Amino acid sequence: MADTDSKQRRRELTNAELGAIAHLYRGEIYRSTIWRTRLDTTTNWAVVTLGVALSITFSSPSASPLPLVLVGILILFFLMLEARRYRYFNVWRARARWIENHLYAPLLVDGDLHMEEGWQATLAEDYWHPHYHISFMTALGRRIRRNYLWILLIQAASYVGKLIVHPIPLTSLDQFMRRADVGPIPGEVMIAMGAIYVTAWCAMAIWSEWHDRRRFGDRPSVTGMG
Repeated sequence: MADTDSKQRRRELTNAELGAIAHLYRGEIYRSTIWRTRLDTTTNWAVVTLGVALSITFSSPSASPLPLVLVGILILFFLMLEARRYRYFNVWRARARWIENHLYAPLLVDGDLHMEEGWQATLAEDYWHPHYHISFMTALGRRIRRNYLWILLIQAASYVGKLIVHPIPLTSLDQFMRRADVGPIPGEVMIAMGAIYVTAWCAMAIWSEWHDRRRFGDRPSVTGMG
């Protein structure tokens, strides 16, 4: 009987408890903001390195297109690093959105926290047993879809453009392939690898969109826990 009464009382929060949750919410917003900034940092690094490669490659008609190929390794490294950071960011943002959806929104609409729905237990469980809410592949796909796909496409388009216009305008397909040669690696192999490179990231972006829509429907991809 005492346990039942205790559960019934816990459907309401005291002013002190609401204040503590407000501070908790501020903390989650702060952490998500910090990690949002860290995500922007890696994106900026990728953009800057691509810009440097473009400057070197197009500095003169005789300049090699190889920097545009090598910079892809750096861009992929930044992408992997950003996907890892995004998984952390997603935890803080999901918690903040959970509090907004289940505490502040109901409070603003009808003044009822709806404690009987058990949303607070889900949040408590996430604090007791913190874990990533999304897989590394999901994080990778989202960062490609939202930022890196465009960087990779610009890289690929610049590489093809370099082969077409320098050192003189292209006159034949064979000439295009010979310009793509890298040491002992034939141009046909380089072009095939580039096509696989671009196709793989486009496929990852499409898979990410499909996966998020399947999981969340038309809602934003991180409106709740889990």
